[in-house]
Amino acid sequence: MKASEKTKYNVGGVLLDRPFKIRRLGHFGFNLVNIDDGIRFYTDLLGFRISDVLDYSARATKPGQLSGTGDPRGYFTRYGGDHHALVLFNKRVREALGRHDAPGVTINQITWQVGSLREVGNAIRWFNEQGVKLQRSGRDMPGSNWHTYLFDPDDHLNELYYGIEQIGWNGHSKPKAMYDREFDKPPELPQISECDEVQDALKRGVDPTSGYRYIEQLPATYDVDGVLLPRPFKITRLGPVELFVRDLEAAETFYREKLGFLLTEEVRWRGHRCLFLRQNTEHHSLALYPLALRELLGLSSHSTSMSLGLQLANYQQLRDAVRFLSSHGVRATSAVPPDLYPGIDYAAHFLDPDGHCVKLYYYMEQVGWDGKPRPKESRRAVTNGDWPETVEPMSDTYNGEPFLGPWG
Repeated sequence: MKASEKTKYNVGGVLLDRPFKIRRLGHFGFNLVNIDDGIRFYTDLLGFRISDVLDYSARATKPGQLSGTGDPRGYFTRYGGDHHALVLFNKRVREALGRHDAPGVTINQITWQVGSLREVGNAIRWFNEQGVKLQRSGRDMPGSNWHTYLFDPDDHLNELYYGIEQIGWNGHSKPKAMYDREFDKPPELPQISECDEVQDALKRGVDPTSGYRYIEQLPATYDVDGVLLPRPFKITRLGPVELFVRDLEAAETFYREKLGFLLTEEVRWRGHRCLFLRQNTEHHSLALYPLALRELLGLSSHSTSMSLGLQLANYQQLRDAVRFLSSHGVRATSAVPPDLYPGIDYAAHFLDPDGHCVKLYYYMEQVGWDGKPRPKESRRAVTNGDWPETVEPMSDTYNGEPFLGPWG
């Protein structure tokens, strides 16, 4: 079939190759063995706020099924208004309940936001036509996001969603009394709006402030660019997601052909091909590395997560975050060279209590209308551990998706 004859789909009045368009990385999840230490790491030290807690002990079907597995709760956490950006679940509890992931898969989910509920519905039908196996579709609570789930060739669970619950100035999540709008199958369209859902709940006498509200555990003692916060930095963006994969070509085909990612750049490092893909103007929201690199880099063999990126508000906060985390005994690693994260200049890598690598950075190169990244020779030269006090701006410094809302 010629390119001009390829089926096109009307997505909001624009003809595209798929009936949906991913706009951004929405949220991400880890299954943790060291759940208690992990919760402290991501909340107390990195600053994620718990937005809701889900008790999985209610799913046990026999006495003692969860004995010795630790905290049975799953935690939904956020850094901004989205109900959750990072979800953390107890790996041992999931396995005791019969949820066994593929070897090395400790990622609970990789979740991508599309532009409308209709795009979710059309994506479900299109995936079925394409022979893509879907795990489930519908609408989950907590979070209220309409979605569908599907696996990549390495059994990483991807989710497409629309319209996640927003947590506002009072910090309360949606009350459990409003969970009646949960769906375990693709819903018929159209659906009523979120505004009407809230109005109906108020008519039923639901208290809108009866949902979960997180209380910060640490005192706000740091002057962070004029705002008093418990840490000397603020996370302002999630991603990129970086994955080790068994078959790079199969993973590339899935993410480019099925989910519509664009290839920004290819890097060869020690003979290995590494791919950096995007969905918006960021240099990459997803990176794919061959599994053989995991051992070369000395990263934990227990996980196919190469690293999870967390963007901070600025360069000074990145420097302050490194000092803060180091002073609290968080393990750092210099195993990842700058060649393996093009489009980002200064970055620091830390290990969570399970050994997952987390990348802190402040700058992401932006790709313009012509779809071309900055030439390698025009990028800032960076050496791990050799950071100046201040840096000169790049042409796209502080560009890209802005953080909405107050920091605290």
